[in-house]
Amino acid sequence: MVELLPSILSADFAHLADQVAAAERGGGTVIHVDVMDGHFVPNITIGPPVVKSLRKATALPLDCHLMIENPNEFIPAFADAGANWVSVHYEACTHLHRTLQLIAHHGMKPGVVLNPATPVELLLEILPMVHHVLVMSVNPGFGGQEFIPSSLKKIRRLAQLRRELGLAFRIEVDGGVAHDTVAQVVQAGAELLVAGFAVFGAGHPEQDARALLAAARQAAGE
Repeated sequence: MVELLPSILSADFAHLADQVAAAERGGGTVIHVDVMDGHFVPNITIGPPVVKSLRKATALPLDCHLMIENPNEFIPAFADAGANWVSVHYEACTHLHRTLQLIAHHGMKPGVVLNPATPVELLLEILPMVHHVLVMSVNPGFGGQEFIPSSLKKIRRLAQLRRELGLAFRIEVDGGVAHDTVAQVVQAGAELLVAGFAVFGAGHPEQDARALLAAARQAAGE
């Protein structure tokens, strides 16, 4: 089942609760929260206080994507703030197995993220532990970037591994997901579609979320 995860990175933060509610009416089922520290990626966004406020504004699961150094230090704070899913970058974790255990220990669903230059094979040991694998289809740090086509190979490889290993992790994709790319992404095997600019960029989140989700589901044959 294809799901749309509106990314608040492109939302109007002065009206965040209203924007999230509009995206939910348009069919968004999980809210994607991009957390950046200015070190791991060249941008600074938000932290647990905004997640805590967002938790009061929506009943949808909050998918916190930690683009930060030393994620272990912050996982308890995101749990306290009300995060439901937490994903960490393979590239940021010296002891990835331990970090994923820590996320699960705090009652959240653990995910792992791959940057565009990181191969899928590096995840083989931890795939049984994760709820989702997030494929970055742009270099992380900023919204509105162009989709990197080689990401499709990684999505297909993850779908193949999931079948071969008999696992149930979800395949998430983030970066450049829009009307011109969404069909390829879904047909490659992704089912959790993170979209920021395509949902919030034009200022019509409800109708733009609905249109993008409809295009995705049509491509998936749903």
